[in-house]
Amino acid sequence: MSTGHLVTADELERMGRGDLELARGVLVPVMTPAGERHGTLAAFLTVELGTFVRARKLGRLYVEVGYRLFTNPDTVRGPDVSYVSRERAATQPRRRGFIHGIPDLAIEITSADKSLADLALKAAEYLEAGTALVWVVDAESRQVLVYGPGLPAATLSARDLLDGGSVLPGFTLPVATLFAELD
Repeated sequence: MSTGHLVTADELERMGRGDLELARGVLVPVMTPAGERHGTLAAFLTVELGTFVRARKLGRLYVEVGYRLFTNPDTVRGPDVSYVSRERAATQPRRRGFIHGIPDLAIEITSADKSLADLALKAAEYLEAGTALVWVVDAESRQVLVYGPGLPAATLSARDLLDGGSVLPGFTLPVATLFAELD
């Protein structure tokens, strides 16, 4: 979707359109609402991570919140689930609208309109902006791709354990448990 000029994050906020993201100033359509598998996985991860984060007072967990990753031209992306550490949250002013900063963990889940290739590009954007950990959850193959700065993606399957690494030390979740939610 092209508007003829580069759109800023502020303009996108004023549009009030939850069906759009912004990539280097260009509007990108995002299909909503998501399907059942996507919603099931997003809800499960939100509960699991939320319980862990809240019990330890580690920071904030968000669902489909827009992050202003880059400026001039602006990029706004809305991961399905994201985490911001208490330390990072303290440096990001509380405001109405998009978060002007990055998540420590961004989670994207495949759906009818979000292919693995699309989400790999988004993962690269998060990492380029400074996000420390990205999980791409593939409901179709029942795998999780784990991205970190300067590393190739690790592919986890049912026999593996998803962990929070240095972003959420101590958090673990068997990949089989995550995808058992779909059965």
